[in-house]
Amino acid sequence: MPPLDRLPPDASPVSVTQAGLIRLNGPARLIALDVLRVNSLQTGAYVSHFRGRGMEFDESRPYQPGDDPRSIDWRVTARSTTAYTKLFREERERPVLVVTDLRENMHFATRGCFKSVNASRAAALLAWAAHHRGDRLGGLIFGDGSHRELKPRLGRQAALRFVHALAEHPDWQRRPRVDGDDGETAMTTAMAALRRVARPGSLVVVLSDFAGFGRAAQSYLSSVARHNEVLAVFLSDPVERDLPPPGRYRLVSGDDELAIDTGATRARNDYHAAFEKRVHALDRFCQRYGVHLMPMSTDADPVGSLQAALGRRTH
Repeated sequence: MPPLDRLPPDASPVSVTQAGLIRLNGPARLIALDVLRVNSLQTGAYVSHFRGRGMEFDESRPYQPGDDPRSIDWRVTARSTTAYTKLFREERERPVLVVTDLRENMHFATRGCFKSVNASRAAALLAWAAHHRGDRLGGLIFGDGSHRELKPRLGRQAALRFVHALAEHPDWQRRPRVDGDDGETAMTTAMAALRRVARPGSLVVVLSDFAGFGRAAQSYLSSVARHNEVLAVFLSDPVERDLPPPGRYRLVSGDDELAIDTGATRARNDYHAAFEKRVHALDRFCQRYGVHLMPMSTDADPVGSLQAALGRRTH
């Protein structure tokens, strides 16, 4: 993945500013939302070309090898001796909903920048890309303490409204969670709100580490996926996948400090297996409900990552 060379050298790894998110307007012109190329997280990943459901029927023509069987026009086919397929044209002003996770678990990184920071930069890039394409932009920004819903609107002001809400969200000022709260309640509340506001034919992008993605949240998101194109951007830090080399390490979070020993082989294997289990569960959910899954590490360049997944503008 390319280095973070499109960001100013003074960009903070632990927070975002409205000015910094506005500066992503330029790089966002390189990102295409017209044709999505989403890489699966599976081993031996394949590339899936798909068309959003924000389409209008244009005409029917004789079926040709390679056409999607799901697009067969059965009414015309029934009146003819030849199979026909439907052709579509893209709707303009398609709603794009960008859902950004700012819960406590997202304010973490050992390399690059916080998951919340990379998620916010990617969200801003998507907001500006939607504006450049002429789509209606809306979103949902949620944390442990509050969530903000933005109804889809057209124009530069919609993108500016989104990045302002992102940079000024209260959950950048992190507050300790209640004991026993793993963030599942906030995730479920956000997915319930998404189901309520998402209109059929939208492109929905959820940027999160999907911690606390329990059955209720899965039910809400699967309902959204039945009528919309959904992309799940899975944020993670390298140390969440594998413990650092054997040794003793000091972890600091605010006023809290913890020492860990990573020397035990069994503990290292169990740690990696637990992460793989969580990834597999998310991947299985996405495959079952037609949600497209895209990984993004804390040390990845969000511009390059989104170009690889969503395509590069050629005009």
